[in-house]
Order: sequence, then C-alpha cells, then structure tokens
Amino acid sequence: MISKKTKYALKAVLFLVDKYSTRAPVLIAEIAEKERIPKKFLESILLELKKGGILQSRKGKGGGYLLAKYPTEITFGEVIRIFEDPFALLPCLNEGPYVKCEDCKKGNTCGIRMVMQELYNATSSILNVTTFQEVHDRMQSVQQEVMYFI
Repeated sequence: MISKKTKYALKAVLFLVDKYSTRAPVLIAEIAEKERIPKKFLESILLELKKGGILQSRKGKGGGYLLAKYPTEITFGEVIRIFEDPFALLPCLNEGPYVKCEDCKKGNTCGIRMVMQELYNATSSILNVTTFQEVHDRMQSVQQEVMYFI
C-alpha cells in the first residue's frame, strides 16, 4: 500500500499535467484546494518532487510549480520511488545489496520471496512504463464518455 504522501504526490503531478499546456506555474494554494490536500503537507511534497527532478519552481509574482519534464517522460514509478523507497514488499526484494528477511532460513529458495518477486516485477513493469500523460489522456477520455442509465 502506498502512503498518503505518495498518493498526494501523484494527485499533484496529475493536476500539473492538466495545467501543462498553459506552461504557467501553479500556486500551491490552487493545487491544495482543487485536490483537497493540506497546504503545509503539500509544500513538503512539492519540494521533494522538485528535488527528485519532477518539478521546477518559480519565485515571485507569477511564480509557483510546474513540471520539469514533458508529461510523457514522467512515469508513475519514478514519482512513487521518491516517496516509497524502498518500494519492495519484502526486505529481500529491495534494490541494492541483498538483505535477508529476519526470520528467513531459505534465502533465494524461499517460496514467499519467489511469489513476491513476481508481484514486484509485474507491478514495477506497469509503473515504470505508465506515464502521467497516458493517465491524463485516459482520465480525459472517461470524462468525455456519455453514460446513459435506464
């Protein structure tokens, strides 16, 4: 499960993708209000996204936050890894040096690890190729569909 902080980060980036065509910075207050994110919490999230290379900011009149890259170049996995590091479900699956689970006696032959590795690989492959532009486009197409109920 992702943290509330990560979910808010994803919402904020999606909001900025929606505003991307204007190329104008967006105020923290606007994002906070429209996405119902506490402003103080959002400030720290946006700073982390900036540090992670996802956003840039402008100061002064007409300032605010905007995307540092094209929406087609930012993936969900990239944003999630800023806040959920490590993202793996078990310590033995984390990127970097192998860390055995505290109570594990089997290591690489552990059946739980094998299944969780498959889950991690499948999830990562989706998150690492799904761009914010794709998700934005999906959202737009759903909003444009007309639904009739009888």
